[in-house]
Amino acid sequence: MKNSRQQKRRLMTGNEAMAEAAVKAGCDFYAGYPITPQNEIIAYMAKAMKQCGRAFIQAESELAAINMVFGASSTGRRSMTSSSSPGISLKQEGISYLAGAELPAVIINVMRGGPGLGNIAPSQADYFQTTRGGGHGDYFTPALSPWSVEEAGELTVLAFDLADYYRNPVLVLADAVIGQMMEPVSLKFKKVFKKNLPKKDWALGCLKKKSPKVVKSFFLKEGLLELHNLKLEKKWEQIKKSEQRFSTYKVKDAEILIVAYGSQARMAKEAVDILRKQNINSGLFRPISLWPYPEKGLRKTAEKLKRLVVVEQSLGQMVDDVRLALPEKEVYFLGKTGGGVPSTLDIVKFVKKQI
Repeated sequence: MKNSRQQKRRLMTGNEAMAEAAVKAGCDFYAGYPITPQNEIIAYMAKAMKQCGRAFIQAESELAAINMVFGASSTGRRSMTSSSSPGISLKQEGISYLAGAELPAVIINVMRGGPGLGNIAPSQADYFQTTRGGGHGDYFTPALSPWSVEEAGELTVLAFDLADYYRNPVLVLADAVIGQMMEPVSLKFKKVFKKNLPKKDWALGCLKKKSPKVVKSFFLKEGLLELHNLKLEKKWEQIKKSEQRFSTYKVKDAEILIVAYGSQARMAKEAVDILRKQNINSGLFRPISLWPYPEKGLRKTAEKLKRLVVVEQSLGQMVDDVRLALPEKEVYFLGKTGGGVPSTLDIVKFVKKQI
């Protein structure tokens, strides 16, 4: 017979955990279009949303899906879509519209190799697209990156809360390793956002006995768009100040710091343990929020260190943010692209070369 702890945990993929967490978070509307390596999300949502009596749509395209999310969100419904790299590129226009109209939504990207159609192997090459807006206009979207199946679920719950609190689309950026691997997870998914969520008195609805409301990102009169953008900037500064998230591992006595996120951080953590057995005191800094980038935490963690190693499944994108945060430090980069993954031993060898 299973004990109570076993009954509360279940073996799931990262994709399934994010889908289940969305249901637990009260997602009312999901629209998506199949693409590998995130197909388990849409498959899970197709069953789960029906069982809950909520709306699920397999759209005719990624473009249609993100605009369906725009419509559902404008009525105040918790809304989500998911895709993988080329699909997220197609959704960029809609994400820009969501940000411009201040509509909350959750967008999950399980990254694959690129550019173009690329392949279905693990990659972290969508970092720039995610943290710099990705679409047209001045806008930013908070982005969270899990390193485990359990955390993939927790950050999905957090993404819904951040989206509603700030009236802004929020991305969960996972790579194919996180999306496809299986681990035991708690189905409760820890809730980490403690602030009270505001009422959605801006939402559209039935007009009977109510005055009309308008949700838009279209401002033609001279000066109005600038005022709107300045208002958005003020909100983004608040997010930047309040929502920087990170974790560290064995950094107190570290002589060299490894910086990595997502599945790559798991390999970096193992590399830290191997290096320490060889009397090389290394540590790990793991950004959880990629935007806003946890620059305050990184500066404090690295203040007594001279050297850092950044490891990514790309030609080097996050490394630019590390160099911007720490211009006085020696920052070395190890990366692989096109579906290549720097292994634990690759990291160990690379760090030893920098000592």
